Amino acid sequence: AVAIIDEGIELRSSGVTAPILLLAEVPPDTIAAALRHSLTLTVGSIDGARAAATNAAALEGRHPVHVKVDTGMHRMGVAPEDVDDVIDVLTACEAIDLEGIYTHFSVADGSSAEDRTFTRDQIARFDEVVAGLAKRGVKPRIVHAANSAGALGYPEARWGMVRVGLALYGYLPEAWLASALEETNDRLVPALTLRANVVAVRRVEVGERPSYGRRRALENAATIATVPFGYADGYPRRLFDAGAEVLINGRRYPLAGTVTMDMLLVDCGDDVVAPGDEVVLLGRQGDEEITADEWAESAGTISWE
Repeated sequence: AVAIIDEGIELRSSGVTAPILLLAEVPPDTIAAALRHSLTLTVGSIDGARAAATNAAALEGRHPVHVKVDTGMHRMGVAPEDVDDVIDVLTACEAIDLEGIYTHFSVADGSSAEDRTFTRDQIARFDEVVAGLAKRGVKPRIVHAANSAGALGYPEARWGMVRVGLALYGYLPEAWLASALEETNDRLVPALTLRANVVAVRRVEVGERPSYGRRRALENAATIATVPFGYADGYPRRLFDAGAEVLINGRRYPLAGTVTMDMLLVDCGDDVVAPGDEVVLLGRQGDEEITADEWAESAGTISWE
């Protein structure tokens, strides 16, 4: 599954032959390119259904399509009461293979009674749509709804496929979902490690203020290590104010100054650090570990970001 057509085309160009689902309805003028690269369309509106049918009919073969139903996320998808109209357009086109139908949960990670009730209501609404289509003799081969939280916390929502994202990286969307793994003595283990290497070191005197803005004076003379990774590479700039650390030689060290576009400055105190030493920004080194959850807490955001 991919977010945009360009990602699907890149995978095809790299030799990937597996089915690739576009997880959004795409602009009509890009549909032909998607179909020529054997990308599976998502249809989330009556206009999208008509555009898909028109483009599919102009090409040889049959082209798989999934219909997205909006059961409460209100971001994209066909309202349940409009599904029949969309299905009529698609099934009338011999070039369309109605392969799948799906929805998306908005609070499956929530632990409150309200969130759990809302998620179960979404499941019930989706079940009702699927059952209604079955009565018409329309039975898409792939029925799916669950993101990571849905797959872990709502087994009844797994249907024929799940769309796990965060869980693939080894992180729980919320701590309460760990109980879903306890019955089988399983746990998620972070799979991502983000590494760089020290490229320069220098000794800096007490009171000096490294990096842009001269934000913080060194309380003691220190060895400053320069690491070639910055906010342009995905290291959140606000982590400096939050007191974030990196790992070098199995020890935690704080940032020495503002995160720059493509470099970090690290306060290594009096420890010996040399160019070439491995720096772990996310992941484990020795007995220490820095997780995406730690970044998220420090930066006031979520681990997905």
